[in-house]
Amino acid sequence: MHPILFEIGSFPLGTYGLLLAIAFFAGTALAKRQASLDGLAPAAITDLAIAMLISAILGSKLLMILVDLIGGAPFREVFSFATLRAGGAIHGGIIAATATFFWKLRKGQGLPLRLTGDALVPGVALGQAIGRLGCFSAGCCYGTETHAPWAVTFTNPMAQAFSGTPLGLALHPVQLYNSLANLIVMAVLLLVRPKRTFQGQIFALYFLVEGLGRVVTETWRGDVDRGTGWLGWAWLSTGRLTGIGFMMLGLGLWLFWNRHKESR
Repeated sequence: MHPILFEIGSFPLGTYGLLLAIAFFAGTALAKRQASLDGLAPAAITDLAIAMLISAILGSKLLMILVDLIGGAPFREVFSFATLRAGGAIHGGIIAATATFFWKLRKGQGLPLRLTGDALVPGVALGQAIGRLGCFSAGCCYGTETHAPWAVTFTNPMAQAFSGTPLGLALHPVQLYNSLANLIVMAVLLLVRPKRTFQGQIFALYFLVEGLGRVVTETWRGDVDRGTGWLGWAWLSTGRLTGIGFMMLGLGLWLFWNRHKESR
């Protein structure tokens, strides 16, 4: 695809970075729209979204670094310029952003925790869907070899240099699978929201369906350097491990908040 859109002098404008910026603004706009339906202040949602974005970027890179170190990658390679350029592991970003969300609201931000969570997560799913298009453009997070008629073949040497993407090989467009899965997650959350029976239900549902989607789409991931074989099971990749963790978190929040329906 096109890892670099164009260059301004010696400064390259990366497709991934541009789409990440678009993802943030689109996700925040949707979150503010959802927040207004519950009477929450849009400005406060924007402030919270910025804090969560910063923590998500750091969390994504941290999880990527941890997986690389555990996997035995050379120290110099892990902390290289390529690491700084890489987007990181998305679930690490979600974990860090979720921790920031709970921390800031428990500190007192003038926002109710459960309603704010319900407002945010459809925008998070939308942002993920757009961000995955950035992965597709950059060639990272690539899929396994396939002979399916919708297979994609990467040819740009930059994709191989930055992400180790195989060139000239027909691969599953797993980035697009993930993007579609995230759009489905967003649609489910928006459809269920008018019918929610307790505050925080949409927030909990996000982790359930996001985790399930990731467990499924990991089937076609080919970038094994992201971490596979956890606990001695070849099928248990980092994405599946965090996906299962998300499902457990979502189920726990759903059961707890359903039993304690008063607003918090």
